[in-house]
Amino acid sequence: MANELRYGIIGAGSMGREHIENLKVMGGVAITAISDPDQGSQDAAHSLAPGAKVFKDHRGLLESDLVDAVVIATPNDTHASILKDALATDAAVFVEKPLATRVEDLKAILGWNEGRKALTWMGLEYRFMPPVAEVIARAKAGAVGAIHQVSIREHREPFYPKVDNWNRFASRTGGTLVEKCCHYFNLMDTVIGERPVRVFASGGQSVNHLDEQYDGLQADMLDNAYVILEYANGARAMLDLCMFGEGSYDKEIFTVIGDEGKLESFLPSQTLRYSRREDWGTRTGWGIGEGTGRGSEVKHVVDLSVKYMGHHYGASYLEHVKFRDAILNQTKPEVTLEDGVTSVVTGLAAHKSINEGRVVAIGEIWN
Repeated sequence: MANELRYGIIGAGSMGREHIENLKVMGGVAITAISDPDQGSQDAAHSLAPGAKVFKDHRGLLESDLVDAVVIATPNDTHASILKDALATDAAVFVEKPLATRVEDLKAILGWNEGRKALTWMGLEYRFMPPVAEVIARAKAGAVGAIHQVSIREHREPFYPKVDNWNRFASRTGGTLVEKCCHYFNLMDTVIGERPVRVFASGGQSVNHLDEQYDGLQADMLDNAYVILEYANGARAMLDLCMFGEGSYDKEIFTVIGDEGKLESFLPSQTLRYSRREDWGTRTGWGIGEGTGRGSEVKHVVDLSVKYMGHHYGASYLEHVKFRDAILNQTKPEVTLEDGVTSVVTGLAAHKSINEGRVVAIGEIWN
């Protein structure tokens, strides 16, 4: 249809194809172009969008006059070079996390985006997962009072295989705490309303990929870590990551605690729990009611507008709707490149903390 927004997908691996699946059912858009240097990825993506023209290089797609918007879902270490070309066009740009893997690239990207009239959107879909989004909204509305602690626990399976095994190396991904955990650092910043000032982390590669070598190089991605963030307002946040904990029932738990109460979201059960401290004050006797959830609200949270659940509980679909609507309404992005920068810088600081065994000030990474 003539009034459909034309989308180009740059990077047709597993996440690129996830974007295609979401766009196909969203409405108001058409996938008109795909680019990827890998033939297998090209073929797999084209089977999902057979009307799209296929390019081997992203520059051919950008120069084709076939797209109004592009989605960049290529390996992490390629984002900067592709963004340099994409941000020079008039197309709306959606870039997958992490924004980049090096500080110098992050600064260059902000420079290329400065003064740009077309929409630029940072892909950090975890904040759109329905129970997570409700925790954020309630916390910001004062449901738990002044926020003092935020924690995220992810106990999950190891990294999946990728084309050319690029996700097995910190040199290409930025490291596990950039590649996987920039989502979580963004959630922490979003709910606290500030950016961290200090980071302390401990982690290692204990179980996964220890026997994997590619072109003579040993896979070096961390598979477990604890990361503590400190904020200028006195709030603290903690990440508990284990990538050999795939037996977990709820593998992602997001907790926000204030001086008046506590909020938690659980995935994949899509459950929200909420309690207020005054409930405890009405009880008599030590231990009475402990752990019972008495006085708590328990709610299953779903968004019935989601047409494709995918691998992120409908979050990618909801984010694409917001991206599309921002293009059509010419409104500002809900998730900015600055959000992407901060989430990566925190991950880089955490890796530096692990490598050097000390607290790292954010100002050492970004100033």
